[in-house]
Amino acid sequence: MKWFDNIALTLVIVGALNWLLVGVFRFDLVAYLFGNLSMLSRIIYTLVGLCGLYLISLFGRIRGFSDN
Repeated sequence: MKWFDNIALTLVIVGALNWLLVGVFRFDLVAYLFGNLSMLSRIIYTLVGLCGLYLISLFGRIRGFSDN
């Protein structure tokens, strides 16, 4: 599962950078590259969101390491 954790973390970082661009420059990189709410951009937004939800489990896994 480590490979999935790395992919999820990479997508969430890309999403965070996109939100940084939106917040600072009002520039949505995903919409620029793939179209404003096109099917592909919606898939990317969905994958980033799902990866963010998946990474919530990271808190439990980190906490589990400190308990040992």
